[in-house]
Amino acid sequence: MAEGSGSGPIDAADRIWLANVQPAEWRNPEPRGRYDLVVVGAGTGGLITSLIASSLGARVALVERHRMGGDCLNVGCVPSKALIAGARRIHAARESAALGVAIDPGDHGDFARVMQRLRGVRARISHEDSAQRYASEFGIDVHFGAARFAGAGRIEVEGRTLEYAKAVIATGARATAPPIPGLAEVGHLDNENVFDLVERPGRLAVIGAGPIGCELAQSFRRLGSEVVLLEQQGRVLGREDADAAAVIQRVLEREGVELVLGCGIERVHRRGGEKALELTTAGGGRRTLVVDAILIGAGRAPNVEGLGLETVGVDFDRRLGVTVDDTLQTTNPRIFAVGDVCMAWKFTHAADAAAKIVVQNALFSLGPLGRKKLSALVMPWCTYTAPELAHVGLSERDAETAKLAIDTYRVALAENNRAVADGEEDGLVKVHVRRGSDRIVGATIVAAHAGELITQFTLAIQHGIGLGAFTNVIHPYPTQGEAIKRAAGAYTRTRLTPGVKRLFERWLALRR
Repeated sequence: MAEGSGSGPIDAADRIWLANVQPAEWRNPEPRGRYDLVVVGAGTGGLITSLIASSLGARVALVERHRMGGDCLNVGCVPSKALIAGARRIHAARESAALGVAIDPGDHGDFARVMQRLRGVRARISHEDSAQRYASEFGIDVHFGAARFAGAGRIEVEGRTLEYAKAVIATGARATAPPIPGLAEVGHLDNENVFDLVERPGRLAVIGAGPIGCELAQSFRRLGSEVVLLEQQGRVLGREDADAAAVIQRVLEREGVELVLGCGIERVHRRGGEKALELTTAGGGRRTLVVDAILIGAGRAPNVEGLGLETVGVDFDRRLGVTVDDTLQTTNPRIFAVGDVCMAWKFTHAADAAAKIVVQNALFSLGPLGRKKLSALVMPWCTYTAPELAHVGLSERDAETAKLAIDTYRVALAENNRAVADGEEDGLVKVHVRRGSDRIVGATIVAAHAGELITQFTLAIQHGIGLGAFTNVIHPYPTQGEAIKRAAGAYTRTRLTPGVKRLFERWLALRR
């Protein structure tokens, strides 16, 4: 049987997608002398690096061993957001009785059609990352095959040698499964094959309550699966602000996701046609959980094997990835790295932003002159649950670690008129400023469109705009963005000390 991204049969949309990102008829071009830049890996980091370098006049070769677009297009951001969109609409329809729309509360939609649309969305977007586009429109030599560093300034691909002045490693990362006895034998889903499903799993265990685990647990529950979310820590989204994560946890529980927190998984085994997980619970008890499918929602490993990095003196760790400095240069001064293979920020937009740094530092700097640093970026991120959870800058925990004194201003979304009107009151806006000033050092938003709203704080931090300035920003009424202005108002009220208030009173008295 022909296969899609994992184990499912391909359809018409998949054929369009594969023709773009892994064309069967592709012929690698003959090398064109020494390249200014050879990029290994055609995920977001590699694509943007090669595109920018080529547009600035560099001779570029791009090597991909599997599919153009990397995880984001093929098995990550694009398909997951399409799945989330389908689940959100079906959930909204069931919840619409309060708005006067009569819907069967037991209707969980047509799972097969949701997945069909997902593949159609991926196929439509795949043109942006297609091999043909990068070759014909951007003038990049695209090579399919496994790349291996063969010595100073040389990379071998499919029997050809590509010579380079500089090279960039952008091989990304892959899903990994935790070392649970029996898991490999029983089989499991992960982000690389879950989007091939055509039938809804009746009972689903999701291992890991990080961003991926929470997003998919909620979506499958909304699509009708009985979902149990297993997490070793005592709460979901352990790296996020505790107050914000608590909102997501309450919503998951309210929607019927069963949370088993503080648990361990001793082993997995088959029970007839079912899969059984032997758990230890937080209270020291034991439980057997029987499901139809297991989804791994946590665990990534950098793709560093088979590249010949030892040959060219590039240090790496099989768990942490390629070693880079703040300029994204490896231990070989001619070789840089970008994206999930080397960065702690494992986001598509982080790889995109870092690609600009790589091109500047690899091709347009003279020693330390003109070099840009990764640490200078102001990096937001978002977990696409409903509501979304977005963050930028320092958290309270970060500030405490850095021994930075802060003041925090918090607004519950239930105080926002638009959120009340939309029935989207679960959420908050939380802003941290340097104590004694309005300088924003971090912010967290939980709201229906938190990923859109967080950009206001990203811009403010990047350009030194204080929280007080938001009091003069006019938001259309009613919008959920007004919650940001309300947080600014909370700061402004702290400036109205009793002494200042008395001065205002005396001034007004004189004018009476």
